[in-house]
Amino acid sequence: MGADSRKDTGRPGMELWKVFVLATVKLGLGCDYDRLQELADQHNTLRQMLGHSGWDDPQRYALQTLIDNISKLTPEVLVEVNQIVVEAGHELLKKGCCGLILKGRCDSFVVETDVHYPPPDNHYPTDTNLLWDALRKLIRQAGRSCEANGIVRHRITTRGWRQYEYNCQQVKRLFRRTQKVRYSNSKDSEKRRIKNGQVAAVYRDYLDSARFYVEKGKEARQALEACGQVVQAMLLSPWIVDAERQIGQINRRVLQGEVIPHEEKVFSLFEPHTEWISKGKAGVPVELGVRVCVLEDQYQFILHHQVMWQQTDDKVAVSMVGDARQRYPELTQCSFDKGFYRPANQCDLSELLDHVILPKKGRLSAADKQRETSDLFRTARHQHSAIESCINNLEQRGLDRCRAHGKHGFERHVALSVLATNLHRMGLILQRTEKRKLERAARRTRKKLAA
Repeated sequence: MGADSRKDTGRPGMELWKVFVLATVKLGLGCDYDRLQELADQHNTLRQMLGHSGWDDPQRYALQTLIDNISKLTPEVLVEVNQIVVEAGHELLKKGCCGLILKGRCDSFVVETDVHYPPPDNHYPTDTNLLWDALRKLIRQAGRSCEANGIVRHRITTRGWRQYEYNCQQVKRLFRRTQKVRYSNSKDSEKRRIKNGQVAAVYRDYLDSARFYVEKGKEARQALEACGQVVQAMLLSPWIVDAERQIGQINRRVLQGEVIPHEEKVFSLFEPHTEWISKGKAGVPVELGVRVCVLEDQYQFILHHQVMWQQTDDKVAVSMVGDARQRYPELTQCSFDKGFYRPANQCDLSELLDHVILPKKGRLSAADKQRETSDLFRTARHQHSAIESCINNLEQRGLDRCRAHGKHGFERHVALSVLATNLHRMGLILQRTEKRKLERAARRTRKKLAA
């Protein structure tokens, strides 16, 4: 720290051990930061783990301090720590035997992102409500920034932001009209034409209002830049871009009759990396989130994971095994489901593993039938379903829905959840080992008393 540095400003620091303990406790319990703060301040055992002497220690943890420090963890560091934890767990299992041969099972699942319109209530994100999201954020951000800097009227125009909350209400009223209007199903062509014209008029009013406030937002951005408030001006740019994109898509879909390609659609303005995923599960037609692939060994330790940005199962099978083999050369076998199958994957995986349990899609040749009816293949396929228990453990430890923001926050949240799950597994092994020691000691005591 320099001589001219101030100690009364900035983010209060924490020791790395405390950050690690609190981060894994948060994901291990699947709790939020409020409960984590209460545990860090009031739970005696946890405070002893953090290095506090007891209740006489006056140190307490502020909520924002916990958030700021835990968010500084990087996925790369967490992967390295996870390898240490897994190797320590394997060392516990090696006692009494010459070594371990790892047999893995690999599968993927969807981690939901914290989207504004969650699908369980059938409130799927649409271009109209995403436009409303962009407009309300733009209007309120511009109104508050101009109000804080005394910008009531810009020199270019006479329009100001004095009634920005009222402006939001007006836009929301037009948005609600688009939600209620319906196309006609009448067999009468004249009735359909009149009704469809009314629908187009409602959407046209909504788009005209949206264009008006987008232009007004651009003028506010110029005014803030002229006042030297460059940072506040930059905060308006993402909402302007989002609003213009949604205006264009609504205009093309409703007024021009185009079909918007899937790759052009955005499903959340606040978590733009969200994907629309249909895996064909019973009762779950659509999931909004990102796929995550995990590889677990037969001892229920997660050896490797990968966030699948815009990828499917068949594209990550080789990379998952290759990365896991670099960290754990003892891995000799891995099982997959049919979603991971590609002819090239079968060949590439055979070079990395001694035994590849990868069912083939479609009709089987004589060689494929012989391979998939072998005792080794059948046994591994029967044991493959245990990966669902691993996925359930991850969902219990924070991966049912990721509430971290951005891609980096998503990767950090996934890595922390994997680490917390492996720590929980090692704790179970230690508990069972200690229980067996106590049971053996109790048997020896009973034998002495009986003698």
